[in-house]
Amino acid sequence: MRRRTCWALAAVLLAASAGCGLTSGSPMVDDVEPGTIGRGKPLEGADLTVTSKEFTEQLVLGAIMGIAFEAAGAEVLDRTGIQGSVGTRAAVENGDADATYEYTGTAWITYLGNSRPIPDPRQQWEAVKEADAKKGLTWLPPARLNNTYALAMNQANYKKYRTKNLSQVAELAKSDPGAVTLCVEGEFANRADGLPGLEKAYGMSLPARNITQMDTGIIYTQTAKGACTYGEVYTTDGRIKSMNLVVMEDDRKFFPNYNAAPMVRTATLKKWPAIASVLDPVTKALTNDVAQTLNAKVDVDGEDPHEVALDWMKERGFVKEG
Repeated sequence: MRRRTCWALAAVLLAASAGCGLTSGSPMVDDVEPGTIGRGKPLEGADLTVTSKEFTEQLVLGAIMGIAFEAAGAEVLDRTGIQGSVGTRAAVENGDADATYEYTGTAWITYLGNSRPIPDPRQQWEAVKEADAKKGLTWLPPARLNNTYALAMNQANYKKYRTKNLSQVAELAKSDPGAVTLCVEGEFANRADGLPGLEKAYGMSLPARNITQMDTGIIYTQTAKGACTYGEVYTTDGRIKSMNLVVMEDDRKFFPNYNAAPMVRTATLKKWPAIASVLDPVTKALTNDVAQTLNAKVDVDGEDPHEVALDWMKERGFVKEG
């Protein structure tokens, strides 16, 4: 029997409880057996709680983690869907949850208070791992999945301007100032790691009339329509693929790396060290392309995040139907 989660309701309940510790959640009851992971059921006897933030990609990643634990023999409590990053982090830190997929850039900047990201993704992860070891948190090896900012354009504008990276966008802004129009979120328009920093890093100075602020979802549709030449996007958003947008390479490595990696409570990992070997093959398989595909199944096709995660785990052979 396939499990269907009432994830929207769970997100509301968890958001309400996040401020005073997690008090809700439901058991994962997927009928799965080991495939290429979890053989011998090394987590049998473990009671593990997984958590995540409330947005699509996090709900999918939380389900993927929980399903991996189930296949390895653990009993899993689903506490995914917490509103905001801070509540998710706190849940693992204080023992209300055992593990989550977190982003290296979020930890480095938001949790650990650094203002400058580390350009090399591996070094960024290593720095986060070292700092969080003192806080009772262990970071397992990261995925190639990097959910960071980018600028994207539709196919018609790409054929017209042929920009492939942000340096070329900056050159276009100088040679044809009216060509570079942006659709961005209000937060991105004002953050140091958003548009102001981007302009400084690439030597751009865009006039205010060339910049339109709008909600995230509208950015994608307006960019696809060509209402603006470039739109601010997240690199793993499923709408990039579904709308056939072209993402500009950040060739000067301005934007922080937000690689997803398992963040596990150290006490839990010491008790159940097999967690690392169970998750490692799954994490290695997570790329931007995979994330875009899975996210689109939820955001574009309307599928349930848990079902999307379960289908992918089976398709990749990580787990089998029980």
